[in-house]
Amino acid sequence: MRKKLFLCALLLTILFTYFSYTVAKERWVQFDFDTTVKLQDHISRRFDKYFSYFSLLGSAEVTIGFCLIMAVLSMIRLKWLAILGWSMIVPASMGEVFGKLVLFHPAPPFFLNRTSLFTTLPSFYVHTDYSYPSGHMTRTIFIATILLAMIYKSKNPLMKYIGTLSILVFSLLMGVTRVYLGEHWTSDVIGGALLGAGMGFFASIFTLGLSKG
Repeated sequence: MRKKLFLCALLLTILFTYFSYTVAKERWVQFDFDTTVKLQDHISRRFDKYFSYFSLLGSAEVTIGFCLIMAVLSMIRLKWLAILGWSMIVPASMGEVFGKLVLFHPAPPFFLNRTSLFTTLPSFYVHTDYSYPSGHMTRTIFIATILLAMIYKSKNPLMKYIGTLSILVFSLLMGVTRVYLGEHWTSDVIGGALLGAGMGFFASIFTLGLSKG
């Protein structure tokens, strides 16, 4: 199991690196713009408020806070490796910020923005030069990957089905809100998902306390 998780993490990291290269070469510009326009054309403006508040669940404060709580619970249970696993949300977030600072990929223009949100959360006032990859997706998929790995170990089929479906739907909605609200391009969302999943698989090795094999 450990080897499988490590190979998944390695493969996704390689995919993220290659995908980032294609983004830097501006191969997704037309696709990004067309996807955003189509989503905004087919989704009613009455969802702006709901999507905006839903996106709060992917904020740095909520996602990092969740991982911190899980790390504390792991400490209480004396699961030291799990603490390390949940703490890897920090390097995952650092990777996201690094990408936004160095990879030339301007965010969607203001006229595409549909965010209807009034919040005092610090992360909403921090702006980097570029938008790749999406931090919301990086952190959301990081947590989702670990939770899915935990569910995979469950022997309850119903829990596996409901849990997996819920996490996948939640993750998909988070990605859609990022693009629909004009906060990110589709390529930002894909890149964030690859980065988050890669780090999530690697972190799962520790959070699950797996032995070799």
